[in-house]
Amino acid sequence: MGQFLTGFASRIFIVSLPTIAVALHADILGISWALIAYQLASISLSVVFGRLGDIHGRYAIYGVGFALMAATSLLCGLAGTVLLLALFRAVQGVGAAMISSATRVLAMDALPEGSEGRANGLMTMSYHSGFLVGPPLGGMVIEWLGWRWAFFMLVPLGVAGVVLTAMRAQRSRTPVARADRPPIDYAGAALLVGITVALTLLLDRRSATIVGVSSASAMALVLIAALAGFIVQEWRASHPIVNLALFRIRMFTASVMTLLVLGTANSVLGFLLPFYMQGVLGLTPSFMGLVFLGAPVATIVCATLSGILTDRLGPRPPTSIGIALTLGAFAVGFMLRVDSRWLLPALAMVFTGLGTGFFNTANQAALVGSVPREYRGFAAGMVQTVFGMGSLLGISLAGLLMSAAFRHHTGVAGLAPTPKEPVAFVAAINATCLACAGLVALAFATSLTRGRARIEAAPRLG
Repeated sequence: MGQFLTGFASRIFIVSLPTIAVALHADILGISWALIAYQLASISLSVVFGRLGDIHGRYAIYGVGFALMAATSLLCGLAGTVLLLALFRAVQGVGAAMISSATRVLAMDALPEGSEGRANGLMTMSYHSGFLVGPPLGGMVIEWLGWRWAFFMLVPLGVAGVVLTAMRAQRSRTPVARADRPPIDYAGAALLVGITVALTLLLDRRSATIVGVSSASAMALVLIAALAGFIVQEWRASHPIVNLALFRIRMFTASVMTLLVLGTANSVLGFLLPFYMQGVLGLTPSFMGLVFLGAPVATIVCATLSGILTDRLGPRPPTSIGIALTLGAFAVGFMLRVDSRWLLPALAMVFTGLGTGFFNTANQAALVGSVPREYRGFAAGMVQTVFGMGSLLGISLAGLLMSAAFRHHTGVAGLAPTPKEPVAFVAAINATCLACAGLVALAFATSLTRGRARIEAAPRLG
C-alpha cells in the first residue's frame, strides 16, 4: 500500500497543477513551490528516515509516514493560498520519505529468505500501479468534484495505512532495549540533508531561482563545504548516519552507481518526449497521456518475472536484460523524425517500461538485500535519494545536450532549443539520445561489476 500511495499521490498532483494554479490565483512559479517543497523533503530525508527506522523500528517510521500523508492530504485540500499549499506539501514530502524508506524492507522481511527479488517485484509493481491509476482517476475526480478532492481522496488511504501498520506491528513486535539502541548521528543527518538540498538546487536551476538562490558558484561552494564536513563527521562518529564501510560491499556500490547512471539517462528521455510529441507531432495532451501509459503497463507486466529471475539466478541477468531494453528506447529516440508516426514514441515508452520492470526490481533487491540487515532501512532510503538525484541530473543533462546540438544544427549561438524549429529540434533529440546510449552502456558495464553471486546480506560490520 505504501508504494502504491506514494506513486499515486505524486502523479495525481501533477495532473491537478494547472487547475490548482487557476483556483489559487497563482502563476507557474508560485505553484512550482508546491512541487519543489515535496521534492526537496522526499529526496533529502529518505536516507535519514531509513536509518532511523533501522534504529527505532521500521513500523514506527512507516506508520507515522501514513499519518502524515493522511493529515497533510486533508490540509492540502483545505488550503486557501499557494503558500499554505506549499507548506503542507513539504510536510507531505516528509511523510512520503518515511513511507518509502521502510516499505521495501518490510516487504523483504515479510517473505522467506531468498525472496528478495519477489518482494521488490511486488514493490515495483505497486508503485507503478499508482503511476498508472493516478492520471486518469485524478483527471476524473478533478473534473467532477474539483481539485480539492484530488487530495481528500488520499485521506482514507493514509488512515487505512495507519490502521494496517498498527495491526501488523502488534503481531510482530520485537522490542529493542533502549540501552541497545545506538545514538543518532544528528550532525551527520543535518549535513546529509544540507548536501541533498544544495545538490538539488545546483542541478535544478529553475528551483534555485524560485527559492532565491541565483548564484550557481555560491551553491557549489555550499555543497563542497557540506560534503567535506559530512565525510569528516561520518569518519569520526561512532554510529554514523551513513556508514561509509558499506560502500566496500561490491554489490551495494555497483547497484547504487548503476541506478544513478541509468536513472539519469531515463530522465533525459522522459523529459524530451513530451516536447517532441506535442511540439513536433502536434499530439493533444490527452492522447499523450494515453501514450505514456505504455511505460507503467510494461513495468507492471515485467516486475514479477524479474523478481523470480533475481531469486533464481541472482540480480545480474535481469538487470542486464533491463539495461538492454532501455538501450532499445534510446535507439528508437535516435530514429525519431519530424514526420514520424506516434507509434515510434509509444514504442520508446514501452521499451522504457520493460527496462524499468526488469532493472528496478533486480537492482533494488540487490541494493537493499546486500547490506547487513541492520542497515536495510538506510539502503532503502538510498534508493529514493539516488533515484531523485538521477532525475535531476537527467533534466540538467538534457538541457546541456539539447542546447549544444540545437545550436550546432541551426548555426545560431545562444539560441534555446524550441520545437518551432522542428528539423533542428528533432536532430538535437537524435544527438542527445545517441549520447545517452553511451550512458546506458556505462550503466551496463557498472552493473556487471556486481558479480554473478545471488543476493546475500553482508555480515554485521565490526
